[in-house]
Amino acid sequence: MGKELVGALKALEEKGISREIIVDAIEAALITAYKKNYDEANVRVDLNLDKGTMHLYSRREVVEKSEDDLLEMSLEDARQINPAYEIGDIVETEEVPRDFGRIAATTAKQIMTQRFREAERGLIYEEYVDRADDIINGVVERLDARNIYVGIGKIEAVLLPNEQIPGESYEPHDRIKVYITKVERSSKGPQVFVSRTHPGLLRRLFELEVPEIFEGTVEIKTIAREAGDRSKISVIAHNDEVDPVGACVGTKGARVQTIVNELNGEKIDIVEWSEDPVEFVANALSPSKVLDVQVNEEEKSTLVVVPDYQLSLAIGKRGQNARLAAKLTGWKIDIKSETDATEQGLYDPANATIVVKEEPSVEEDVEIDLYHDED
Repeated sequence: MGKELVGALKALEEKGISREIIVDAIEAALITAYKKNYDEANVRVDLNLDKGTMHLYSRREVVEKSEDDLLEMSLEDARQINPAYEIGDIVETEEVPRDFGRIAATTAKQIMTQRFREAERGLIYEEYVDRADDIINGVVERLDARNIYVGIGKIEAVLLPNEQIPGESYEPHDRIKVYITKVERSSKGPQVFVSRTHPGLLRRLFELEVPEIFEGTVEIKTIAREAGDRSKISVIAHNDEVDPVGACVGTKGARVQTIVNELNGEKIDIVEWSEDPVEFVANALSPSKVLDVQVNEEEKSTLVVVPDYQLSLAIGKRGQNARLAAKLTGWKIDIKSETDATEQGLYDPANATIVVKEEPSVEEDVEIDLYHDED
């Protein structure tokens, strides 16, 4: 083999394509080229990448009397080569076909290129299939009428319309974080699909920004997200000395604000998870204060009573706060004002399930205003 070919093969090996795949591809290419130009003979190629040598052998079976000289050799002729040959043995003879190198070049190149491309696609698929459900940095490469194509290393990932945050604009060369939803094989090679709207993106962003979550001290239990507008997450600490909500918010809101910025201003409510539905539903309706939560276990529903002046805050704009709270907790939530619930005989302060907390301090008010509003 020429030095240039040996160098090219070693370069492929350095890219991660195994030596076995390279050897198999070249051998298959040469055998195909030989058979195409020199009849349907049975041949074997012996390739040595280290030495840069290549040998071609015809293979013929020893028979009593040959009827096909391309595939068979008579016992008499075989024993002229080596007296030890018996019927059924295979005789290999090195072939040096005239002009084989020139004739085989085109065919061999085509087959090798195809095999190498398949091998490289396989390596890319294996690399990214293990990263499904993970977050990755990408660069917007191009846009068409519907999809956004994001460069994530060796491949372009596809950001479909329903995976794009409503109202978010994308321009070539923009750097964005995306969540890998699935990796598929196709006739054109591996395809990676990513998302900016998947709740998993929010989870991974918090894992990146909050060491306590990454280490497992704080755990995200549930997520409810309406991408581009508002999200709620519930968290729990596995260490009594750690405030799970405070850890996620960070000093002066620095941690959560980084995530809000990455999501272009998407509001994020962080609440403490509880196995008690009364406490959990009350927390989930934050920032609204809750006076009472009445649980119906059979229907997995709750009746929530809130102060009259907080009814619109509890429900939220277009019902969003209540809707997200229901998704977060897994409980149906029916919200009533204190006056209505009292008049309907559904609320008695003396038997309320919620202990009303003291009004927040000025500092706490500032913190709440950073992440919540009545809209």
